[in-house]
Amino acid sequence: MCGIIGYVGSKQAAPLIKECLLQLEYRGYDSAGIAVSDGKKMYVEKNKGRVKDLEIAHLQGNYGIGHTRWATHGIPNKVNAHPHSDCENDFSLVHNGVIENYLELKERLFEEGHKIISDTDTELIAHLIEDHFEKGEKLLSALESTIKELKGSYAIALISKNEKRIYFARKYSPLIIGIGEKENFLASDIPALLHHTKKFLLLNDEEYGMIDENSIKIFKDGKEVAREPMSVKWDIESAKKGGYEHFTIKEIYEQPKAIKDTLADVQKEKIHFFDKYDNIHVVGCGTAFYAGMVFKYLMQKNAGIPVEAILANEYVSSHTPLTNRTLVFAISQSGETADTLSALRYAKQKGAHTAALVNVLGSSMTRIVDNVIYTHAGPEISVVSTKAFSAQVAALSKIAFTVGQNPELLNQVNLLDKFAEGSLKKEGEMKKLAEKLYNKHDFFFIGRGICYPVALEGALKLKEISYSHAEGYPAGELKHGPLSILEKDFPVFAIAPSGEQFEKTVSNIKECAAREASLFVLSDQKLNESDNIKTIRMEGVPEELSVIPYIIPLQLFAYHVCLKRGLDPDKPRNLAKSVTVE
Repeated sequence: MCGIIGYVGSKQAAPLIKECLLQLEYRGYDSAGIAVSDGKKMYVEKNKGRVKDLEIAHLQGNYGIGHTRWATHGIPNKVNAHPHSDCENDFSLVHNGVIENYLELKERLFEEGHKIISDTDTELIAHLIEDHFEKGEKLLSALESTIKELKGSYAIALISKNEKRIYFARKYSPLIIGIGEKENFLASDIPALLHHTKKFLLLNDEEYGMIDENSIKIFKDGKEVAREPMSVKWDIESAKKGGYEHFTIKEIYEQPKAIKDTLADVQKEKIHFFDKYDNIHVVGCGTAFYAGMVFKYLMQKNAGIPVEAILANEYVSSHTPLTNRTLVFAISQSGETADTLSALRYAKQKGAHTAALVNVLGSSMTRIVDNVIYTHAGPEISVVSTKAFSAQVAALSKIAFTVGQNPELLNQVNLLDKFAEGSLKKEGEMKKLAEKLYNKHDFFFIGRGICYPVALEGALKLKEISYSHAEGYPAGELKHGPLSILEKDFPVFAIAPSGEQFEKTVSNIKECAAREASLFVLSDQKLNESDNIKTIRMEGVPEELSVIPYIIPLQLFAYHVCLKRGLDPDKPRNLAKSVTVE
């Protein structure tokens, strides 16, 4: 959550920081702020609302920090917006993460006479630094002493009105350094800086340090750390809308390329380790978890390896038995998902082998696991995941068919990009359906087997961006409770490709129709239509490859319902792209 930018160089800092923050609004957008200094005076502008609304003409200086927020401590308002300062306004800092011992620290600081004006945990960090600085410590030392007092997660960027440099610290929250020519940058994510550099240093947990326009110093436990820079290949245009109205629809249409690029990189030698273990635990959150459910189905059917798909935020508390013969396999677009990182750390402590499927090169997850497989979806800017999900499913499908030695499906998996292209042609049909149903408030999505996670993901997309109440169910579960909700014209989307589950799914469709619900059936088979059963005819594909072609029409439907309701699909309320707090 939350976006951080820092700049030090010869340019005016405020316009550059604002421009970079606009690239980070997928991380949070309920409030924003910028602090810059000219070496003598600190200038701060912050407020509730979007980055674009920040007035920055009066912010003069060549170094500064900025923040776009997703609220954790304190409601979105001007006082709680970052940056936060000490009592004398000598320092300003921004922070991503959660300080778990903030109540204890707040009580202590109040007793010491500090003026704390916000409801945030972040402001306390500024006052702690102030304490250490007033005791005679230099600012870097004061930051080091402060982070030793913090429990929880943090990415911190700090400036003083008197020093032309930026101090930083990181633990469990992403923070990277961008390297320029006589200028340097901080950011919580790479795409924000692609206009300015393609050379980056990746910070590890419990590292801290400082940057100025000519140098970078990184420390851990009081010792300076050497670090080789990394170059990225993402181009600037891939992080722009490219003529599309929204990133959401742009990224839906980028799915064929994301699938093709990902499949080209998933080679046998990179996935050799999957058949070495007695069982596999797949961990992820939200959309990534649903991709893990697809993997469970494919791996067990094709390779005969027991797989459990477990929500990452429930993994530690589930007390699932782990041995050194267990592979814990994480799925994440960003590689920074806090819940999934916690699950991986727990697995490593228990002696399990770890691996990850990640989209972002050099992200935290890639640096703590034993094996990494990359998707190649490129930057995904919209908060809702579309092309990242398809890239994940493509990679997971190829892994399962390779480990399971299924040559027929291995050949067919290379057609997934073409299947995706075929499904994109359904946009007109899904737009018309959205225009018909946009004022409905409740939806069911149903499927069996590999199509159950498609139902879950279809429901998630709709609720994320249209704020509809949408539920995904295993089709056979309807008669165990959910049927009681159905009434005349209640919309139900059924995912029903040809295959071993088709006839049973049709029976569940008939159950819904008997309650006078409105059924919209995605299938390559023509059903006997009636007034309340309509078929959305799909291309014929093997059932095991149906996830991607069947999710795309549901993505398009969610997008057009969102537009019809006058909402912003790229920035749904209360959500952020990369969930870096537990």
